[in-house]
Amino acid sequence: MSESSTLASVLESQASLLQEASLALPHQFSQCTYPNGPIRQAVYLCLTCTSPASSTTQPRGICSACSIACHTDHEQLELFPKRRFRCDCPTHGLTEACTLHAKEEPVNQANEYGPNFRAVFCRCGRKYDANKERETMIQCLQCEDWFHESCLNLRERPPSREPTPEAQEPPASDGASDASSSGLPPPLVTAEDYDALICSACVRKVHAVERIAGMPGAIMVVRSSDGEPWRAIGQQEVIVVDEKDTSTANGHPGVTATTTPTESTGEKRGRSASVDQEPTAKRARVSPTPEGADYIDAGCSCSAPPRDRRVQNLFKKLHTPNEGVSQEEISESYQGLGDVFLIDGWRDRWCSCGACAESLKDRSYLVEEEDTYEPPEDPDSGLSLEELGMRALQRLPREQALNGIMAFNAMRDDLMQHLRPFAERGEEVPESAIRAFFNARIQELEAKRR
Repeated sequence: MSESSTLASVLESQASLLQEASLALPHQFSQCTYPNGPIRQAVYLCLTCTSPASSTTQPRGICSACSIACHTDHEQLELFPKRRFRCDCPTHGLTEACTLHAKEEPVNQANEYGPNFRAVFCRCGRKYDANKERETMIQCLQCEDWFHESCLNLRERPPSREPTPEAQEPPASDGASDASSSGLPPPLVTAEDYDALICSACVRKVHAVERIAGMPGAIMVVRSSDGEPWRAIGQQEVIVVDEKDTSTANGHPGVTATTTPTESTGEKRGRSASVDQEPTAKRARVSPTPEGADYIDAGCSCSAPPRDRRVQNLFKKLHTPNEGVSQEEISESYQGLGDVFLIDGWRDRWCSCGACAESLKDRSYLVEEEDTYEPPEDPDSGLSLEELGMRALQRLPREQALNGIMAFNAMRDDLMQHLRPFAERGEEVPESAIRAFFNARIQELEAKRR
C-alpha cells in the first residue's frame, strides 16, 4: 500500500482480497477426514512435524482441513490426491495435537507412504522445489507418483532450473497440464492430446493396459535408435463405420479408413472433414490393424487389435531380462520407455477377455471414474467483512453483542475525531496516520488487560 491511499482504493483492494480468498479457499475446514476412513483425498506432507530426509522417521500425511486448522504455521508440501488414505493428524504418529478431532487415534496401518511422502518425485528422484521447477509434472493414474515431462521423453530436459516466470497461469487440471505455460516449447504430447497417464512400471503390472499400449487411443513415445528423434504412436486414427454399408475396407465390412496417420512428432493435426460432417448413422472407431502390427501371443483370445512390433519388442525386453542382468538393471536401461497416455473415453475401450478382465478386477479406478473427497462448501465464502461481522454478532449472546456494538461505536467516534483535522485542512489522510491511531488503541487494550 502506498504512503497515502484514498478510501475508494482501500475498499476496492479489500474487496479484491476477499474475492481471491473465496476462490482459493471456498470450503469449510472445520472437520478432519479421519472419521471418513480411507478415501481418495488431497493430502499434505507437514515438513515441520516429519523429516522426509530421515530414513528412520516414518512419514505421515494430513488432510486439507488439518493442514489449515492444525498446521497453519508449519512448512508443508502439497502431495495432491492420494487413493485410500486416512488422515494421520489425530493419530499417535504425529506429536502435534489435532484441533479438529478430540480423540487421539491409533496409527494408521493401512496407509501407503510412497516416495512422495519423503518429498521425492518422479523416476529420476530429483528433489522437488516448487519455486525453481520449470517443467510441468504429470501424475500417474495408478501409482499417483508425479513425473517430469523430460523423464517421460516428451521434451528435452531444460538446460536451466531457473524459477518459472511469474506471469504464468496455474495448471488447468491435476495430472494433465500443459507445460507450454512455463515458458517452454510445447511437449511432444500436450494436455489436449490425452486424458490420463499410466507410467511404464504400472503398465507392466496391468495386462489390459499393456495389451493396448501404442494402439490408437493409447499413445506411447518411442524411437528406433538412440540417435533418432522421439515420436508419438497411437494417436487416435479416425475411422468411419457406416452401419448401413455392407461394403468392405481393409477386409472389414462397413469400414472406411481416413488417411490420418497414427504416428507424429508432436505437431497438432487438424480434424478430418469426415469427422465434422459425420452423419448420425455413422460412428467413430479406432483402426484395427495399424502399420507394423503383430500379435503378442499365438492363439490369444484377447480382442485387442494387433500391436506395433516396436512396442512388442520393448515389453518383451522389459519382461525378460538378459542372462546375468537383473530386472532392475533392465528397467534402468529402458527408463522412461513404456509410458502410456490414454485419450478420452479410454474406460469404454477395455478388452473383455479373461486375462484383461482379471487385471482390472482390483483396480476399479481403471473401470469407473473415482470420487475425490472435497470439504463441504463454506456458506461464508465471498461475504464482505461487514456481512461477516453482522453474522458473527447474531451468533453472540445478547449482552456480548451489545457490548461489541458499543465498543465499535466508540472506536468509530474516536477515529472520526482523529481524522477531522485532516478534513478541515483539506489534506489527504496518510497511511501512517491510520496506523498510528490503531497502534494507540492496541496499546490501550493491552494496558487494560494487564
